[in-house]
Amino acid sequence: MSDNNRPFSEEELNGLYRAIYERRDVRSQFLPDPIPVDVLARLLNAAHRAPSVGFMQPWDFLVIDSIEVRESVLAIFEQENRKAAENYPGDKGAHYRTLKLQGILESPLNLCITCDRSRGGTHVLGRNSIVETDLFSTCLAVQNLWLAARAEGIGVGWVSILDQQQLAQTLNLPDHVYPLAYLCLGYVSEFLNQPELQAKGWRSRIPLEKLVHGNTWGSPVENAELLEAVKCEGAPGRTLLSRE
Repeated sequence: MSDNNRPFSEEELNGLYRAIYERRDVRSQFLPDPIPVDVLARLLNAAHRAPSVGFMQPWDFLVIDSIEVRESVLAIFEQENRKAAENYPGDKGAHYRTLKLQGILESPLNLCITCDRSRGGTHVLGRNSIVETDLFSTCLAVQNLWLAARAEGIGVGWVSILDQQQLAQTLNLPDHVYPLAYLCLGYVSEFLNQPELQAKGWRSRIPLEKLVHGNTWGSPVENAELLEAVKCEGAPGRTLLSRE
């Protein structure tokens, strides 16, 4: 059996699942320490190894260390965050305003992962019926980078409260390039035991058994063994998965 075909060892599997379960959206624990060039290169390579429909590879990576650019992005965030706060009246709105939802200046590095919606030409294999597969593919690059970052001890925070048109103008993006994910990267003082929004009482994780259907929407899962397994906090045999 070649190395490419051999199954992962127990240690490798635990490492993979640990990265998945301990990945966090980081906003307030960033340290000023710079990310070494070789580590950043590994993260970008991990992102670039993501699968993509028709092998279109629609992503590009804008490495942003300019304070001026980041201050412009922060201004966009603050504008949009004020608008977002208006969606939550009363105590909910007061709670929202206490949440730390970005680390644009606190993190040593920002990264924008974009989607070139023209890459691969007019007809991309596998994209004929679902045009948005370029966006889906770019999301896989984001996830690859995020998991690799967690394994490297680097926190990532996705800043989603941004006006995409203003962000594109700030970053001088061509019209056919969409700013899919604006990320804050850096070493952190800690990775929280649970997602920050859960820790602060905003939302809780939905039990998996409520989200698994059998064959058609709303139909029960008839495999009793599977149903019992998904009720566990972690997959059977993965000793690290009981952590949140």
